[in-house]
Amino acid sequence: MSTTLLQLYLVRHGETAWTLTGQHTGLTDLGLTAHGEVQARALAPRLRNIAFSDVLVSPALRARQTCALAGLDALSRIETDLVEWDYGDDEGLRSADIRKTRPDWNVWRDGCPNGETPDELAIRADRLIGHLSKREGNVALFSHGQFGAALAARWIGLPLIAGAHFALHPASVSILGHEPAHPHRRVIELWNEMPTLEIS
Repeated sequence: MSTTLLQLYLVRHGETAWTLTGQHTGLTDLGLTAHGEVQARALAPRLRNIAFSDVLVSPALRARQTCALAGLDALSRIETDLVEWDYGDDEGLRSADIRKTRPDWNVWRDGCPNGETPDELAIRADRLIGHLSKREGNVALFSHGQFGAALAARWIGLPLIAGAHFALHPASVSILGHEPAHPHRRVIELWNEMPTLEIS
């Protein structure tokens, strides 16, 4: 009996106002900028010919808008585990602002006061991976920058802190999959592919 190896198409949402300013955007429900909408529409040609068995979307508006503009909203359903890191008291702050009072701060090691700890984020990523690992075929995940990085690190068995090295650009596509010759080996097949924007 043949099986189709699972491939996760990880899509980060398009640009928001806080993407431009570098503010930590966890649970604040921002929509896309006009440019973010252009980025999201540019994903459609990349994704339209892929047969997805499921399309899972963070409940955040920016992720839902990206999914809709990419043309996959009719297939989509909300997955709460795809939501961005809860930054707690650091919500809306830039890293430079946080380091004025905590010079050695590293979100991947320290988390945020009254937000999710790194251990809690790792548990959430592992829970989602455990759920998805029972599937086959192509699954689209519309999510966020730091949670997407965390998911990639945990997918290949790295500690959560390694997520710091997996930066995701807005409206990028990455693929988390398996090595065909070694189907139990998880790999990162593609990282940070950006859509081509049409210049009008």
